[in-house]
Amino acid sequence: QVQLTESGGGSVQAGGSLRLSCAASGFKSSFCMGWFRQTPGKEREGVAVIINSYQSRTNYADSVKGRFTISKANSDNTLYLQMNSLKPEDTGIYYCAAESPPCMPSLTNDRTFRYWGQGTQVTVSS
Repeated sequence: QVQLTESGGGSVQAGGSLRLSCAASGFKSSFCMGWFRQTPGKEREGVAVIINSYQSRTNYADSVKGRFTISKANSDNTLYLQMNSLKPEDTGIYYCAAESPPCMPSLTNDRTFRYWGQGTQVTVSS
């Protein structure tokens, strides 16, 4: 059974940094994984995805390019999201997502992921 558990959220001032973690179990390191976020009144949006962890293929939303970095430890399938230069508009609930291969993860379609964590709140104040 696939289980995803996020941690590392919190409150930070604009310009600060946070590192989110997603502890994953029940699947192999070949799974595609990603981070999405949701704010009240908006649809869930893709933040960053790892298309193939062995080839280190990643994709980022334009709004976070150059500020966020997604990475994965294949030894224990822990997914990370390093968030730097945080802005108030980065505020939201951040979700970890995973899908078994063959997978075609998409930032614009969260239905490309079947497995989801419970989310962790990130609040950035100005």
